[in-house]
Amino acid sequence: METNRADDIGGGCGADEEVIPVLRVADAAVAVAWYARLGFVQQWEHRFEPGLPVFTEVARGRVRLFLSEHMGDARPDTLVHLRVTDLDAVAAEFGAEPEEQPWGRETELRDPDGNRLRVGSVDG
Repeated sequence: METNRADDIGGGCGADEEVIPVLRVADAAVAVAWYARLGFVQQWEHRFEPGLPVFTEVARGRVRLFLSEHMGDARPDTLVHLRVTDLDAVAAEFGAEPEEQPWGRETELRDPDGNRLRVGSVDG
């Protein structure tokens, strides 16, 4: 009988497990301010010592992103899909217009570092 390795590994997955994307940013303070417009709030900031790159977390409810000034942590122009309950308000904040796609309404935004966010409605 064939077994599914994913069942063996993730069979005990709980609600507390998650994936947190890391986005490369040039200036964490500028990025945190931009993500605040999306409803994200900075949770913490770390740097090994003054003058070294920042690694920080922003959160919008249970959705979290890591923003890193470290060169090797992530590549530029990353794409993240974000599903929200307030798509129209988010789009209006950025002067964007949601478009109908076969899978639902969404809009694409670019942060100050060129990372792409496809923001769609949780209800399609």
